Amino acid sequence: MSSSFYWAMRLMPVARRQAMFALYDYCRVLDDVADGPQPAEVKRARLNAFRHDVAALYSGGTVVAPEVAGLAPAVERFTLQRPELEALIDGMEMDVDGPVVAPSLDRLRLYCRRVAGAVGMLAVRIFGRSEAETLAVALGEALQFTNILRDVAEDAGLGRLYLPAELLSEAGIADHRPATVVRHPALPRVCDALATMAEGRFGEAEAEITRLGRRGLWPAMVMAATYRAQLSRLRAHGWHPGPPPRVGRLEKLAIALRTVLTAAMQAAIDIARRVVVTAP
Repeated sequence: MSSSFYWAMRLMPVARRQAMFALYDYCRVLDDVADGPQPAEVKRARLNAFRHDVAALYSGGTVVAPEVAGLAPAVERFTLQRPELEALIDGMEMDVDGPVVAPSLDRLRLYCRRVAGAVGMLAVRIFGRSEAETLAVALGEALQFTNILRDVAEDAGLGRLYLPAELLSEAGIADHRPATVVRHPALPRVCDALATMAEGRFGEAEAEITRLGRRGLWPAMVMAATYRAQLSRLRAHGWHPGPPPRVGRLEKLAIALRTVLTAAMQAAIDIARRVVVTAP
């Protein structure tokens, strides 16, 4: 399991943690299908089987995949939405039907909404903050943009390129073949532009947390802080070829603990203020 998600989930109360682990398992198995070595028609058939299982989960039918069956307690307890579980499958099908190469910005946003925004929409219900949908979508897009920037070279090796066509054209890159783009001298300009978009979405997510209040949202805060650190590392690295810099496990743990402690202290301060205001 990615340690970025591990610490955000491991520190949650038991029922919410179990629900998040079940959601993670579901996402992981879909991702494994999309990235696996099987022919495209086999992948589509497997994803379609998951789609049937999700339908059965909500209709009381027989669920075959253990990763879908494992979602049942979370669906019942936290009213997880079927369309969001299906949106994840839709996103994986975009990869299977691809490969995705220099999508339009609108199509990239659709992809991010499906593979990341849907996770956020489900997660905020598990957090007990179903009203935080704007936060879920903004943060999901910020995280996915960061993933795209981190994995540009790796994705190109698989024949994929998630950098949007508009940014490539603005940088003067006319040939959108992945292997060509990663060697182009204007690539840093494209990456910087997408990084600026990611920062904007992180800012929107932070503003939403401020507006809504932090109660129950500290796992989202952990994810935002971890990925912002990753984005900062990437920008400092300068988009050079080679393995990208990554935030280490110990640093991720430190970010999680610092975020949790900060949220707890702020909650205590808020309670103290309310007590003072209401005191006779």
